[in-house]
Amino acid sequence: MKRWERELRRNKNAYAALSNGTSEEEKEVREAIYKAAKKLVKKAATIAKNNAYEGLCQKLETREDGKDVLKLTRFREKKTRGLGNIRCIKYEDGKALVEETKIRERWMSYFSKLFNGESQ
Repeated sequence: MKRWERELRRNKNAYAALSNGTSEEEKEVREAIYKAAKKLVKKAATIAKNNAYEGLCQKLETREDGKDVLKLTRFREKKTRGLGNIRCIKYEDGKALVEETKIRERWMSYFSKLFNGESQ
């Protein structure tokens, strides 16, 4: 069993034990145990991802097969495609925003209008 799998199992057990607490003190202790287990799972998963990525890079250096290069480019594309990595959006007047602070301000104003029922 891999390290991240062991940590994940401990995390699941800690979460299950969290709901079984009867007193407030017991719940606080179990919550602290769960939070510590959760951090360990994240760390173990990050280590596993980094090891897999390093293995892929080493494989690319030794093999001359184009399939691995394609896998690497797909991985990098998916990594940059997430919502946290938006590079530019348009403002209400159609002007493109590229600065991270301006992009966040635009999202804030958009969702504020959306949730407050203001029409655009």
